[in-house]
Amino acid sequence: MSEWTKSSWQNYEALQQPKWPDMAEYQKVVDNISLLPPLVFAGEIRDLKRQLADAVEGKAFVLQAGDCSEDFANCTAPAIRETLKVILQMAVILSYAGGKPVIKIGRMAGQYAKPRSSDTEMVDGKEISSYRGDMVNSPEPTKEARIPDPQRMQKGYHLATATMNILRAFTRGGYAALHRVQEWNNDFVKKSPLGRSYERLARNIDQALNFMKVIGLDTDNPQLNQASFYTSHEALLLGYEQALTRQDSITGGWYDCSAHMLWIGDRTRQLDGAHVEFFRGVGNPIGMKVGPNHDIDIIKKIIEKLNPENEAGKLTLITRFGCKKIEDYLPSLIRDIKREGYKVVWSCDPMHGNTYTAEGGLKTRNFNDILQEIQCFFEIHWAEGSIPGGVHFELTGENVTECTGGGRNILDQHLQKNYQTHCDPRLNNEQSLELAFQIAEMIRT
Repeated sequence: MSEWTKSSWQNYEALQQPKWPDMAEYQKVVDNISLLPPLVFAGEIRDLKRQLADAVEGKAFVLQAGDCSEDFANCTAPAIRETLKVILQMAVILSYAGGKPVIKIGRMAGQYAKPRSSDTEMVDGKEISSYRGDMVNSPEPTKEARIPDPQRMQKGYHLATATMNILRAFTRGGYAALHRVQEWNNDFVKKSPLGRSYERLARNIDQALNFMKVIGLDTDNPQLNQASFYTSHEALLLGYEQALTRQDSITGGWYDCSAHMLWIGDRTRQLDGAHVEFFRGVGNPIGMKVGPNHDIDIIKKIIEKLNPENEAGKLTLITRFGCKKIEDYLPSLIRDIKREGYKVVWSCDPMHGNTYTAEGGLKTRNFNDILQEIQCFFEIHWAEGSIPGGVHFELTGENVTECTGGGRNILDQHLQKNYQTHCDPRLNNEQSLELAFQIAEMIRT
């Protein structure tokens, strides 16, 4: 195998890259970002990898969640807080009711680029470039707004930095303390059956903390007053990822310091492609999406390339089959991976395989389909003697109406009430909590 460098990916075909109109300006932006501070640090990345190794053995459970595609306009303290809050709520439910440590990973602080099925789309009879995320172009459906602009990549770095600052402040400055779990509940959820279930759980936690104080145990420690929270995104724009790849001064290894965990999408995991070449050389935990169109022999070769030492915690397989296809594909995939002895975290993405277009023309997902895929994911792993290690959601803490179903039974005709996403539909806070309670029951089984 040829020698890896952080730029060796440039010798391979890179799919899903924008057609930058001015390559000199693009290179200047990449060079500027390469001189800026990292967003995360190698020691944090290694901490996450150690925790993910526990998930391989079923000693921990992974909750990876956040926006489909982060919007520049939503890089505000309230918006970041609301998304973080629902992830913390779900983690409390999963760990307390499920009885297992939860590894919290946000799709945050860098999820600004999206792969597309086509370079162009038709809008009002005119062909324009597809929206590829705020780090590339604008969602506004005009020819000018859709021209890829490398300055957006630099803006994305600065907004990701701001997001990281807010996340660190919230998770380490007391906001994530367990005695505040009741304060995390959103007003629009509190009066719902799910909100009341969450309040009961929060009271139980308060009682447990109070009991610890009564018998003289110290409750003023980081485990109870801070939260370990990690970031992730699909590492799509390889120039950006290269610019933030740094050599660790302690170990000498290379780490992509744009996020703690990165993943390769279903559209960019070519065995001889640029993304796999880039990923094979960085020390980060890597996720790989696996959909119905996978070739198992290619998957195994990619695993060998990305994790040649078969290191537990290094690789997470994120399956995304859809509720109607998961039984056709997941059992054989599990058997093949088990037969080879690969140490992987198994995670379920129940969102992407269950997308459909409602009568009004809006993309949506049905809550029952999402839940059904998760249930099948657990049952198939149990039947195969494997370990269901995590879930991967697109969600928001806002009261959006983007996915149908759930406790309030959102219908297709309700979607327009508060449909905000520029990309894929997300679960709202209440739907997310409902899923968390359901998953906790499965973890505990």
